[in-house]
Amino acid sequence: MEDSESLLASRSEERRITSCSSWSAHTRSLESKMVDDFRRRLKYFFMNPCEKYRARGRKPWKLMLQILKIAIITVQLVSFGLSNEMMVTFKEENLMTFRHLFLKGYKDHHMGKYALFTKADVYDHIYHIINRYIHLQNLTVGNLAYESVHGKYTPLSVCQEFYRNSSIDPENETFDINPHIDKDCISIYPVQSFDNSGLASHMNFSLDFKRLLSVNIYLTLKTINLQTVRHHELPDCYDFHIMIMFDNRAHSGKIKVDVVNDVRIYECKDWNVEGTSGKNDYLLLSFDSVVILACFVSLILCTRSVINGIQLQFEFNIFFHAYYNKIVSWSDRMEFVNGWYILIIVSDTLTIAGSALKIGIQTKCLTNYDVCSILLGTATMLVWIGVIRYLGFFKKYNILILTLRAAFPNVIRFCCCAAMIYLGYCFCGWIVLGPYHDKFRTLDKVTECLFSLINGDDMYATFLKLRHEGYMVWLFSRVYLYSFISLFIYMVLSLFIALITDTYETIKHHQKDKVPVSQLQAFIAECRDQPESGRYQTDEEPATCCLSACCCFG
Repeated sequence: MEDSESLLASRSEERRITSCSSWSAHTRSLESKMVDDFRRRLKYFFMNPCEKYRARGRKPWKLMLQILKIAIITVQLVSFGLSNEMMVTFKEENLMTFRHLFLKGYKDHHMGKYALFTKADVYDHIYHIINRYIHLQNLTVGNLAYESVHGKYTPLSVCQEFYRNSSIDPENETFDINPHIDKDCISIYPVQSFDNSGLASHMNFSLDFKRLLSVNIYLTLKTINLQTVRHHELPDCYDFHIMIMFDNRAHSGKIKVDVVNDVRIYECKDWNVEGTSGKNDYLLLSFDSVVILACFVSLILCTRSVINGIQLQFEFNIFFHAYYNKIVSWSDRMEFVNGWYILIIVSDTLTIAGSALKIGIQTKCLTNYDVCSILLGTATMLVWIGVIRYLGFFKKYNILILTLRAAFPNVIRFCCCAAMIYLGYCFCGWIVLGPYHDKFRTLDKVTECLFSLINGDDMYATFLKLRHEGYMVWLFSRVYLYSFISLFIYMVLSLFIALITDTYETIKHHQKDKVPVSQLQAFIAECRDQPESGRYQTDEEPATCCLSACCCFG
């Protein structure tokens, strides 16, 4: 009896051990399957569109949409660029016209060199401007007209700015000055007509050159840009608010003269172009709407892809910690954030904003040509840069992208260090050589000059143009320029090139030996399933399922 009971107990223990071992084997099998499925899911995530199509038959909609965007955005930019070029050319030519009309004896030279040196010349030029304005209709060959408000012409205004009180006596080396600035203006209407002598007596206009800071002449002219008719665009009306400045703030005996204008563009009140209709305008507006729609769809698709990548990143982080008890590095986590999608999102946002501005400009509601051109130009640049992503699907081209990405952090650190040296030379050159060299006169000119020297441009002219004001300054300039050129061309640039070359060789070595360079790549590399294997023809498991399984098995 006791033998039978022990036999039954032994058999019961055997069944319990067998059941536990089968449960353990089943658990390990299930765990291995989940790891393989997750590894396969990661590999699918990092596939290119062509591989995803072979793996699941998923059509590369984003790829086709990006190709379409490249075409339509480029066409849109070219169309707007031609229109913008006509507008800018029209403004520049009118500015040149105003200089020839109102500045006495003006020649096509640099405006900074146009200056007056005698009192008689100043009065003569002011009277000349007024007479030219009064007789404008008989002089100009353009479609210029006076501005009128409520049937009354807008006058020309002559305003002088001067110190309130001053007593300056250089002979006795004394002065007494009140720095408060007063302003006095007179108005001249275009219906009036005077010669220079009559104008002087009528205006009762006089200048105290010892107190004088500036004389500014303000006038407004209207015109129509008719050249757009040849390009099937509706002509715009222009208001040119012109200011002619006589600058005497330096009190050096040289009064600089300049002409600037501010332009307002708007739709003409009443217009008629025979043989045309608004069909072209409607086509352009429809085309811009198609661009906005395409960019909006692209923006949604890329944003969704970025969000999915971030979710998969968190899932991989938890998975790796549960199975391997390791923390995923920051570089591996950033692999899930596709920088190309971020680039496309920025490009789409700029294109949508620029296209909306372009529609406003075409409907004459807005005139922000410069802002629109910056938005569309930057968006088109980013779209074409995004083409590099698709070239990266080929191994021969991908090495360039990998090199740029790997070298970028070191390049930024290197540039920060080099910038400290560069800024030191900039400030030194500005302070010491600024008074004696035109290229070092202002801080922005110094930065441009030194950057040109780094690239080997205009070296001899920079050495030659230094005025020989003193041997000490001349000697310092030679030491300054020779040291800067030697340091940056022979050392800084060489180190910069070596930095990128070293990264290129490292990437090339890894590609040749096919050595995974990160935990993520090593984990994915264990999946040997090819896209054509059919192992990817399964629906993706939700993240919550994988996370709960990770927590359970962990």
